[in-house]
Amino acid sequence: MKTIEEINQLNVKKIAAEKKLPEFFPGDIIKIGVRITEGKRDRIQYFEGVCVAKKNRDINSSFTVRKISFGEGVERTFALYSPIINSIKVIRSGKVRKAKLYYLRDRTGKSARITEKIKKKIGIDLETVPETVSEENLATEIKKEENTETKTKVQAKNKTDVQSEPKKESSEEKK
Repeated sequence: MKTIEEINQLNVKKIAAEKKLPEFFPGDIIKIGVRITEGKRDRIQYFEGVCVAKKNRDINSSFTVRKISFGEGVERTFALYSPIINSIKVIRSGKVRKAKLYYLRDRTGKSARITEKIKKKIGIDLETVPETVSEENLATEIKKEENTETKTKVQAKNKTDVQSEPKKESSEEKK
């Protein structure tokens, strides 16, 4: 017999496989596509703001987003695995040192801003597709290798020729 926790974990895996949920943290500016049903029609309305809090509790995971709308602060809490959430997109990563940013409620203007976290690029492109080996590619590779081998042999020969020649003294050096 399965426990409730096992059932919840299976549901979380199933939902995560269907939806593409990015990894985000408190302090990030995120854009949530919320599915709204009006009568028989469905539409998607976007709610963009700062992630103030995040709870990781398996199927009960939730996060709170805060935005300023017409000069008034609006906070909305979403269930992470809810069917009303259509998409989540991270607009900007914030650099914060707290897990809960409730202090933003009292702040306005410049003091309510969060600095951006700059991600370092290490210069390696991980999404490069390996080249398929065909007879044409193999033939061109072999030709390139032969050309480089002959060039190195010629360069080595030129160096030995230059070193073996005795230096000729000019008439000015003799004087």
